Amino acid sequence: MNKHTTIDKSTGEKKCSCFKRCGGCQLDKVYAQQIEWKQAKADRMLSRFCRPQQIITMDDPYNYRNKVQTVYKVNSSKRIVSGVYQSSTHSMVITDDCFLEDIRAQQIVATLKELMADFRILPYNEESDQGLLKHTIIRTSQTTGEVMLVLVTATPIFPAKKNFVKAITEKHPYITTIVQNVNKGRVPLTLGDRDIIMYGKGYITDEMCGCKFRISPHSFYQVNPEQTEKLYSKAVSCAELKKGDRVIDAYCGTGTIGLIAAKSGADVAGVELNAEAVKDAVSNAKLNKLDNIRFYNEDAGEFMTKLAQAGESCDTVFLDPPRAGTTEEFVEALGKLRPEKIVYVSCKIETLERDLKLLAKIGYKAQLIQPVDMFPHTTGIENVVLLKRKMISLTPNRTPDKKGDKKIERKGKTSHR
Repeated sequence: MNKHTTIDKSTGEKKCSCFKRCGGCQLDKVYAQQIEWKQAKADRMLSRFCRPQQIITMDDPYNYRNKVQTVYKVNSSKRIVSGVYQSSTHSMVITDDCFLEDIRAQQIVATLKELMADFRILPYNEESDQGLLKHTIIRTSQTTGEVMLVLVTATPIFPAKKNFVKAITEKHPYITTIVQNVNKGRVPLTLGDRDIIMYGKGYITDEMCGCKFRISPHSFYQVNPEQTEKLYSKAVSCAELKKGDRVIDAYCGTGTIGLIAAKSGADVAGVELNAEAVKDAVSNAKLNKLDNIRFYNEDAGEFMTKLAQAGESCDTVFLDPPRAGTTEEFVEALGKLRPEKIVYVSCKIETLERDLKLLAKIGYKAQLIQPVDMFPHTTGIENVVLLKRKMISLTPNRTPDKKGDKKIERKGKTSHR
């Protein structure tokens, strides 16, 4: 075992000797100092739009990642070792005890290395294009206790498969499903198109904000369940949805925010370009027995533009785009549809700042900014922003009359419904 995590006696907090080599963490500070740094950054970058609220913190900012990806190799002593790729490289950093990862996942990885040696399963070597196991993904649920192990292999042939499955499930009976994913490509840390269920049902279920979510090997799902619950609860509550409100969940992924919104009684349309994510979203709607949400495999901007052209209206739009943020085309589509409220969930503060400027140009003003510490020990800051369409004052040319020269002011409507 390559133990790199220690306890700092002066602070009682965890320290990692891989900090400079790995890149998974970017802040080597005690947690209180991390929060001060993030709050100051949010205030500095976003206060021009609306003063940010106090950042929502974690009670225990360690071992929170419910998705753990691990790579393997044979070292100079002919032993199988495991770790992670250094940020933006193919250079492997050997570690067994990352303090961001779920502890059950670390225990499974330790057993996997022993079984690989016993069953003569070699890690895949990218240079020689030899070996079987490319990497593993372990996904865990804190609410249901279910655990999924994904073995990403170079070929579908898995030696002594039944005995291998029996050995690892006997050692870790909390594993509820094992999936072999076949990836014949050369790009690291990616999944192939073919899944072979080796054990269990091929997916796990998690619960959040009163909804159930099915998580497959390919599903996008937030990696910090404790903070995700706080993030999504804030996003939906600040929208103040009423039964029958018309809602669009743009960039909906597997439908998490949209399903939580639908549970409040709103009529929701989830829009997502990734077809696999839409399949998961449809399954999640059925799992939660919600018939007031529909999913569309389309570009969200084009979807909203079509609605506007057809004379349709919308009360609230949720958007949770990738780190690159949204696009000018999407903002233009928002301007055509003119929802009363926009709830922007952002995972990168730099692109959020840029997009809030674009949204201001089409008449939306930030009413609330709530930072959330989704990724302790990193520089990432998640934010929920509530924006409302501004009341527009129109002052036409004035015509004097016998009663005097009076200003005539007409305020724009706040809703198209």
